[in-house]
Amino acid sequence: MKTFSLLFFSFFILSCQAQLKTNNEIPLQDETKNYRLETVVDGINNPWAIAFLPDGSMLVTEKSGVLFHIIKGIKTEVKNVPVVYNRGQGGLLDIVLHPDYAKNGWIYITYASSEGEGVGGNTKLIRAKLEHESLTQIESLYKCEPNTTKGQHFGSRIVFDNHGYLYFSAGDRGNHFVNPQDITRDNGKIYRLNDDGSIPKDNPFVGKENAKSAIYSYGHRNPQGLAIHPTTGAIWEHEHGPQGGDEINIIKKAANYGWPVVTYGIDYDNSIISTEQQKSGIENPIYYWAPSIAPCGMTFVTSDKYPDWKGHLLVGSLKFQYLELVKLDNEKIIGRQKIATDIGRLRSVKQGPDGYIYIGVEGKGILKIIPN
Repeated sequence: MKTFSLLFFSFFILSCQAQLKTNNEIPLQDETKNYRLETVVDGINNPWAIAFLPDGSMLVTEKSGVLFHIIKGIKTEVKNVPVVYNRGQGGLLDIVLHPDYAKNGWIYITYASSEGEGVGGNTKLIRAKLEHESLTQIESLYKCEPNTTKGQHFGSRIVFDNHGYLYFSAGDRGNHFVNPQDITRDNGKIYRLNDDGSIPKDNPFVGKENAKSAIYSYGHRNPQGLAIHPTTGAIWEHEHGPQGGDEINIIKKAANYGWPVVTYGIDYDNSIISTEQQKSGIENPIYYWAPSIAPCGMTFVTSDKYPDWKGHLLVGSLKFQYLELVKLDNEKIIGRQKIATDIGRLRSVKQGPDGYIYIGVEGKGILKIIPN
């Protein structure tokens, strides 16, 4: 029966008109070792996210619930971090600074929280300030509900656009036939807020009956990459598919990205989730991976330190344990290349204010890529 399902799914993939390119059609080039890796800090088991402070130090979230302040390679554990719901893929997740951090000091964090309705946990967004190695003035901005004891698909990434709006992602929490397509429910969504957590008046579902007015786009599975295109200002997102069908999307207001109505993957038991890969009214990804690479973390390279990478996108792979250089021609993917082959499960990637690329690798810590 499983063989039949796979053949059936393959038939639909091959017969789908206007097929998008997969990574099978864009060969993955071997790395060119024109760099070296330098350990910035070790001893962080799951370095989920990195944020750089104006003084050159960094904040790093550890999924288990620890926030580290790292100054010249020395780790200090930040106090007064909220208790996280550390289960499965949930824990302490993303961290970013306000675009005007130097003036207002706000730090934004997403994590899995057990607060609110129901047993278990769900994705929450807060902001706080860092004073004397402790979080202070903590403000709750958004909490997805209801909680569930399922351990998968919390998301979550945060990004500010060029107009000062905050976007963050929350995965479908393993309830994919209920949450992602329903705008009256949280999860499987990209949210858009003002920096204080209030709802922008021009959000697409403001005023719609029972809708979650913070929603900006929907039909997402588990988005663990958000980045602003340095030229266009558009929000780029990547998300995990099931077996096959990890996607890169450009996020548009009120757009439906299809999960699970359309997908380029199949379920983990090889059953068919949907026979449709494209459908009217649903946004196509600009690219998808099949097989899945399990993407996590992404950043655009704008630094002159990497002339061959500049203008392209870096995406971490949890499954294949490398950093992937996704080569771009405007919004078209034209090439792929391995970087840091077999480095380990790559959880985060960030270009620092010094122009260097920093990567968070599970079981290792934070490493810096230094060109030769």
